[in-house]
Amino acid sequence: MQEIDQRDRELLGALQSEIPLVSTPFALIGQAIDMSEKEVIKRIERLKREGLVRQLAAQFDARALGYRSCLVAAKVDSDRIDEAAAAINGHPGVTQNYRRNNDFNLWFTLAVSPSSRFGLDKTIDILGDEAGCDIVRALPTLKQFKGSNDADEANSDMQFAPLTPAEIESVRLLQRDLPLQPRPFEVLARSNNVAADELLAAAKSLLKRGYIRRYGAVVQPKKSGFGASAMGVWVVPGATTDEVGVKMSQNKAVSHCYLRPVYDDWPYNLYTIVHGRSVDECESIINDIAIDTGVGEKLALYPTREYKKARINLFSVEAGEWEAARGARDAASAAS
Repeated sequence: MQEIDQRDRELLGALQSEIPLVSTPFALIGQAIDMSEKEVIKRIERLKREGLVRQLAAQFDARALGYRSCLVAAKVDSDRIDEAAAAINGHPGVTQNYRRNNDFNLWFTLAVSPSSRFGLDKTIDILGDEAGCDIVRALPTLKQFKGSNDADEANSDMQFAPLTPAEIESVRLLQRDLPLQPRPFEVLARSNNVAADELLAAAKSLLKRGYIRRYGAVVQPKKSGFGASAMGVWVVPGATTDEVGVKMSQNKAVSHCYLRPVYDDWPYNLYTIVHGRSVDECESIINDIAIDTGVGEKLALYPTREYKKARINLFSVEAGEWEAARGARDAASAAS
């Protein structure tokens, strides 16, 4: 791998900050950092080839687009958990899926679009049936104390203004990797017979209205040195969840902290993701949090196998096909 130089760092900074929504964005970036358009493109190609830049695309706020999503925990016979995971992964809206060290051994995140014919709850039920899960528990975010606002952890109750069909098509295009050519939006638009100026106008409108958080580079995170992560789940009395959630989120080793619903067979309501150099260090962090907060009833859940980890593909045709196939199957079953 070639060592990145100061010019690479300047380019990475510009790409992460904002890729201008103009017909010749690489030329404009070059003007800002005193680099030719040709060199900008050549350097991005190398940075992508070396894995430092993953994608140039719009980062959307899935909640603002009307998506509903949540974490789901399932109990599955351990002898057929791989088969169950494969069935769940078949839904395009499943972005993460892990086996964990608990009787609730399969944990996945699911997101469905505002146009879903089934909605979130019924989709979870269908996936549970198809995967042969013994028990399925939906665990939506009730309150976020710390962490990202991505679709995998989105609160589903916010208001949104539906997009037009043309805007939905623009979302599908703008989430794709920007071609490394002098007029990239023309190339992007051409693939779906959309005019480039219309695509750029839609992008600017979506950005102004908050549907797009940022149009820029997705950069490979720097290696943190952490080799383990744990999901700490806690039983916290309802009257103290806010106080305890705030306190837990202040721990530097905690990257995410959420309040979720409880069930008769699952009393844990606060969730913290902690990172450490080893399982032992994660255990130590969770024990320190327990001492600091006075919360003693807890579990540390570790991923023992990753079945899926992917970015959500917004308004995907595949999600519609998945639902259509199951709708047709239900209709055929009812008619027989």
